[in-house]
Amino acid sequence: MADAPKRGAQDKDLLYRVRHSTAHIMATAIQQMFPDAKFAIGPPIADGFYYDFELPRPISTDDFGQIEGRMTQIVKQNQEFEREEWTKEEAREFFKDQPYKLELIDRIEDEKVSIYKNGPFTDLCAGPHVESTGACEHFKLKKVAGAYWKGDENQPMLQRIYGTAFPTEEELEEHLYMIEEAKRRDHRKLGRQLGLFDFDRLSPGSVFWRPKGWQMYRKIQGFFRELEEKNGYVEIMHPLIYNKELFEQSGHWEHYKDNMFTFESHDQTYGLKPMNCPDTMLFFKSDKRSYRELPMRVAEFGTLHRNELPGVLSGATRVRQFCQDDAHIFVTEDQVEDEISLLLEMVDETYGLFDMDYEIELSTRPEKFMGDPALWDEAEASLKSALEANGRDYKIHEGDGAFYGPKIDFQVRDSLGRSWQCATIQLDFQLPRRFELGYTDADNTEKTPIVIHRALAGSLERFIGILVEHLAGVFPTWLAPTQVKIMTITDEQDDYAWNVAKLLKDAGVRVEVDDRSEKIGFKIREAETQKIPYMLVIGGREEEEGTVAVRSYSEGRRGKMTPEEVRDEIVEKVENRTLDVEIQRSGLATEAREEEGMGQDMVDRGY
Repeated sequence: MADAPKRGAQDKDLLYRVRHSTAHIMATAIQQMFPDAKFAIGPPIADGFYYDFELPRPISTDDFGQIEGRMTQIVKQNQEFEREEWTKEEAREFFKDQPYKLELIDRIEDEKVSIYKNGPFTDLCAGPHVESTGACEHFKLKKVAGAYWKGDENQPMLQRIYGTAFPTEEELEEHLYMIEEAKRRDHRKLGRQLGLFDFDRLSPGSVFWRPKGWQMYRKIQGFFRELEEKNGYVEIMHPLIYNKELFEQSGHWEHYKDNMFTFESHDQTYGLKPMNCPDTMLFFKSDKRSYRELPMRVAEFGTLHRNELPGVLSGATRVRQFCQDDAHIFVTEDQVEDEISLLLEMVDETYGLFDMDYEIELSTRPEKFMGDPALWDEAEASLKSALEANGRDYKIHEGDGAFYGPKIDFQVRDSLGRSWQCATIQLDFQLPRRFELGYTDADNTEKTPIVIHRALAGSLERFIGILVEHLAGVFPTWLAPTQVKIMTITDEQDDYAWNVAKLLKDAGVRVEVDDRSEKIGFKIREAETQKIPYMLVIGGREEEEGTVAVRSYSEGRRGKMTPEEVRDEIVEKVENRTLDVEIQRSGLATEAREEEGMGQDMVDRGY
């Protein structure tokens, strides 16, 4: 489907209002069904809206028909959205039986609060909304999930109903198509179908790599190793288990302990490392360093573990065990801008391989941060300067930096228009000081380096899961686990088929031979199901001519070629890492990533 034109600011405002208003319409329907319902918040999000409720019974998708029917009636009634301002006392009296609204009222700093009414429903809400419910006829409820109030596990568990809405029927249909396409492309489904990886309840949050998937994994990892070697990196490999002293020194024990796997052994407390930062500091400190060694670019593909909650685990894209294409770069203050320029080039090269674009966010000092605020200000200014010097547009994401430093996050867009946070560049003035790192400068004085944390893909597991869905399982020849499937029409061509296979294998091509006594049509359909780039059919005539009949997954029948021609074509594609697949893109690309924290932000602001 063709790409839809991007929305202008006015269109985005209308979309926001429609979704916000539809959330109120859904809440109105819920109030009709459950007069004693307790209402929390109902914000719009980038791909729709949700509302959190405390209800007398569990809601399921079986209830959606009734809820949507009531919503349709509310839309037809064309109820006006009316805004009023109440004093806090008036609001507390009205919402006296609504504990979540009372808590929100207490959070509001102003003496008056904003109220919106539509028909029988009254809500504490900052707005904005459309003029009336009649503007919200194109909607669909999507799913129901549990959600802790304020995102806190110690708070009540509420029921969150998700939906989506658009100003036009065409946009809604396109969005629903995208949802179905996303289900078809689900990496968990395709991963099993293509024999790449699997999952098992005995190790939740882990990926079980099969031979074909591990082949692809190593090719991806090989690309990053090649890119790093080209740009002057060294690679290390350190232990997975450390005494808690390391994490206390780095600050992770205070800020990250709950997300770590820890255990006791011989009266000592240990942890599986959740990131490579602390032990890379040990590497730098292991020898006396000179300014001549900087920038020192240190990579590590270490296996990491994070104690993610069971409810957030999601195939390969949210796991407990993973590997990052991680690196830490030790620089002087004067080298920061040039180094970030180099990293921006590496990010471009990485995502250019797969025709993926991205948006840049600069994440600033969080509420719980470590170190001197003045150093934070300096670090944030350095990142802004580097981005602007490279002519990069970016958005400020206030308060979302790491606890030790600000960061540049890259929101990568896939072919369905979804946004994924993958690459990151983080500037750190804190860890070098906590580990007392130093180098001898040109004037023979001892200086403290600055550390740049960076990942281009982030988690390799997550990156591959995203690629599976972005490419719909159709991998370019250089990355495909099996690049060629040779299929014989009769067993009389078996010897010739295996000779062709040897010719290709000798050139490094990944080949399978299907010499089973099955009909050729069946063999071709099976190879196409496996999305193999090259399918070579061999019958008596091809053997006699010394050729193969070539079929391409992307192009279909291509006619006859000699085995040498096929070999040379594939070798060239592999050497150039050619993107020789047609990427099927959704027509309605979501233009803003789903802000998981958007609803929480509304709680924090009092709405």
